[in-house]
Amino acid sequence: MFSGIVEEMATVVAVRKYQENIDFTLRCSFVDELKIDQSVAHNGVCLTVVDIADGAYTVTAMKETLDRTNLGLLKQGDKVNVERSMMMNGRLDGHIVQGHVDETATCVAMEDADGSTYFTFQYKADKEMARRGYFTVDKGSVTVNGVSLTVVGPTDNTFQVAIIPYTRQNTNFCDIRVGTVVNLEFDILGKYIARLQHFA
Repeated sequence: MFSGIVEEMATVVAVRKYQENIDFTLRCSFVDELKIDQSVAHNGVCLTVVDIADGAYTVTAMKETLDRTNLGLLKQGDKVNVERSMMMNGRLDGHIVQGHVDETATCVAMEDADGSTYFTFQYKADKEMARRGYFTVDKGSVTVNGVSLTVVGPTDNTFQVAIIPYTRQNTNFCDIRVGTVVNLEFDILGKYIARLQHFA
């Protein structure tokens, strides 16, 4: 379980494909605090630490993860938003994030807002998925590349988020441009409410 408050950007130092899996080796400031089997969110994707060596750690993404997320696009040198799992005795500064990415979206517009930036993202319009809670609501929560954000101006398949300078500088929103593919996790509470309607 995560909060969507990114700790820092890790750097991809190696990408190794074997069969249908990809091993990603990354370097960040808290490598020495990690343990094998620990969960870490990478661009919002919960992955298990499988190796730690030489100041870096390795996680494995399987085909299902690669099919649903932007991790398969990563290459050496890329910056990845990372967050360790939430401690239950701490404050929930973002919102409840599972680390289970639902689908990807594409940045289709960027607009200056007197120092901050509005990013518009578009995802696949799917009525069946929407009935299961895969949608956004105005002022609701959404996770973009692991960042907990507030939705602005949603449509059936687009939404905006307003990014302050601090967030843009300290997450990989600094690298997002029109055409960039990002990971989305829709609000788990919305999914449960949508599912309960089937039993009403």
